[in-house]
Amino acid sequence: MNRKRIGSIAAIVAFGAIAGHAAASPTCTRQPESQWLSEAEMQKKIGQMGYKEIKVFKKTASGCYEIYGRTGDGRKAEVYFNPVTGAVVESNVD
Repeated sequence: MNRKRIGSIAAIVAFGAIAGHAAASPTCTRQPESQWLSEAEMQKKIGQMGYKEIKVFKKTASGCYEIYGRTGDGRKAEVYFNPVTGAVVESNVD
């Protein structure tokens, strides 16, 4: 393969990876972070909703709080929350 073709293939692969990642996270809010619940408040709310064994708690680039943990009945869960209201925006449970 010539260099130009390899560069084109690499660009396509990189773009696909970026687009796939962006599509994976829903948009939860466009409100400024000053309007968000604090991480501590959100973690407390998540616990009150019955989620446990939270292995990952993070902010996403698309304006969400995201967790990886377990539901109250022990199933694996990836959940996106609106950081202003605390509402579940998307939930993927195994």
